[in-house]
Amino acid sequence: MDYTPEQIRQWDRDYVWHPFTPMKDYDEQDPLIIESGDGVRLKDIDGNWYYDGVSSVWLNVHGHHVSEINQAIQDQLQKIAHSTILGQGNVPVTLLARKLNNVTPSAITRFFFSDSGASAVEVALKMAIQFWANQGNSRKTRILGFTTNYHGDTMGAMAVAPDPLFHWPFMASLPQHPRAPYPDCYRCPLNLRYPECRLACADLVEEAIRDKQEVLAAVIIEPVQGAGGIIPTPPGFLSRMRALCDEYQVLFIADEVATGVGRTGKYWAIEHDEVTPDILCIGKGITGGYLPLSVTAATEAIYQQFYCAAKDRKALYHGHSYAGNQLGARAAVANLDLIESTQLITHVEEMARTIEPEIEALRDLPYVGDVRQKGLMIGVELSKDPKTRTPFPYARQAGRIIQEIARAKGMILRPIGNVVIFMPPLASTADELRAMTAILRGSLEEGQSRLSQEEEA
Repeated sequence: MDYTPEQIRQWDRDYVWHPFTPMKDYDEQDPLIIESGDGVRLKDIDGNWYYDGVSSVWLNVHGHHVSEINQAIQDQLQKIAHSTILGQGNVPVTLLARKLNNVTPSAITRFFFSDSGASAVEVALKMAIQFWANQGNSRKTRILGFTTNYHGDTMGAMAVAPDPLFHWPFMASLPQHPRAPYPDCYRCPLNLRYPECRLACADLVEEAIRDKQEVLAAVIIEPVQGAGGIIPTPPGFLSRMRALCDEYQVLFIADEVATGVGRTGKYWAIEHDEVTPDILCIGKGITGGYLPLSVTAATEAIYQQFYCAAKDRKALYHGHSYAGNQLGARAAVANLDLIESTQLITHVEEMARTIEPEIEALRDLPYVGDVRQKGLMIGVELSKDPKTRTPFPYARQAGRIIQEIARAKGMILRPIGNVVIFMPPLASTADELRAMTAILRGSLEEGQSRLSQEEEA
């Protein structure tokens, strides 16, 4: 199909409704429309190249246009693109399940396939509630979530992490699940400091679990809070959660949609605390950033509560049309093969250490309140007054100012509110990362001038 760049821009304005985008603001800007990609860079319809500074929203692993994954998908296309796994199997998804069994904690043995991170979470919530119902306990229907966590925008995922800013029209429609404060060491709810605090924030979680244990099916948490600002749980917190769930007979769900598959310098972020959840949610990087596919992984103990004949009515009646899609599964197998052959997890650990000094040095900039890094997950929180930790008003969209400057300098970022998120492809080289961190710093420095001018105005 022939088209000009201007035609694409106009058709984009006329017909496309972009997710998580105030469309009036979008229409008033020069839209960025990507045409192709290679390695860690993307090219727009005008021929401009940009570093992919957010891995195409936290998905990309090995870069774009990777020959091994390309070939795997092409080979699969010569056989079949999709057939259902409802009541039947297929070869790529079976191979993928076997590979996942080799890279997940040993107690994780069963893998349920969907097509998005939110879907993986929905399945986990339903698994947790039905796990107890299948044993005759119909009271355990509530899920303990954490404030400012994000698990997706389907109704179930919203219910365990409601955000009044984004979910305000739906708040009255959501089940009232209990919540506990997330362990944010920058804004500690107890005004304490780690490690002297001895994880006092976990005591608040224990209170919530103890108070609701009779009706609580599970606890769900992000090992590193993603959309809420790239906030890692402090060391020891996840192991404390595991112990509490065991003590009070509550399931433990780890949402690793964003953090899994090497993003934090371990295959799974739970490995930093040597924790095994009952249910593990996997997405984003599982296909290397190529195709939509997600996984809800469970222990054998979970699976056995659903293992039944039809007459027993204990099966998990959930599934999506494209669940276990062959193209996605084949891409995922190729992705996991590449992770192994390139020793990518070790590479991420090394690259995280390499750029840590440059990332930490951002703290010296006037409007930087905090800098948080876990592997190649980096969040830079902008603050109107770093001494008092006073945030810029949401309407100011301080992060977007940095995004616009970075685009002009040749890197794509996507901030969330006051947090500038930098999450490069995991296979980025040291030279590429240095180039990207230089753009990040230059954008923050230039952004200071604009923010200062607006303050004075």
